[in-house]
Amino acid sequence: MTDHRPVATWLTDMDGVLVHEEDAIPGAAEFITALKESGRSFLVLTNNSIFTPRDLRARLLRSGIDVPEEAIWTSALATAQFLAEQRPGGSAYVVGEAGLTTALHDVGYVMTDRDPDYVVLGETRTYSFEAITRAIRLIEKGARFIATNPDPSGPSPAGTLPATGSVAALISTATGRQPYYIGKPNPLMMRSALNRLDAHSETTIMVGDRMDTDIISGLEAGLRTVLVLTGSTSRGQVEHFPYRPSRIVDSIADLVRFVGHG
Repeated sequence: MTDHRPVATWLTDMDGVLVHEEDAIPGAAEFITALKESGRSFLVLTNNSIFTPRDLRARLLRSGIDVPEEAIWTSALATAQFLAEQRPGGSAYVVGEAGLTTALHDVGYVMTDRDPDYVVLGETRTYSFEAITRAIRLIEKGARFIATNPDPSGPSPAGTLPATGSVAALISTATGRQPYYIGKPNPLMMRSALNRLDAHSETTIMVGDRMDTDIISGLEAGLRTVLVLTGSTSRGQVEHFPYRPSRIVDSIADLVRFVGHG
């Protein structure tokens, strides 16, 4: 890296950086191995709130990437941490799956559809009209509206799927209330990851494949950022943004040799 400040911590996005669906990106397994051998702290970040860290570890392991469960940080975990700090021991009506409900249970939250403190929207593959209608009515009655991330769509082997941001827009249109998003590009996601590691922004690098989520949130959290070109943002698209990453590389494989030399 051209910046000679020491590097004590690495944060990296998952999809588009380490994997494409179930397939490892070349160099990803070597990058994670290098991080573990270096002794430096690291987290793999994802806006995906469907799965628990244990689920995601198993998914990555099937792709040949061995990431410890405790080194995975999701928007669901960040959301749970935020709510526990804002309103300890609160209650929530949750539209989401195990990754989100487990994270909220673990911080002491109660799941209820009777006068909850919050309506919390996460990603799911089984959105129901009944659940969305219930969320709308609870928000109208005063529940605070939280969403794990603003991603409007997500990939699948069969094609594009609607994601949290799309359903949040539906609820917002019906209620006139906008959610507070916790996941990227909110720099809160990065800061919560740093807090988990007791790390500092000055000595941390964020690796991502999207200028509009990974890079901007890393930048706003005070991190150095690396854009890899194996995901959503192409080299030509970088010039369309009013900000730049600290470095652009073709793939995660180009970073293996830098781990351990910070």
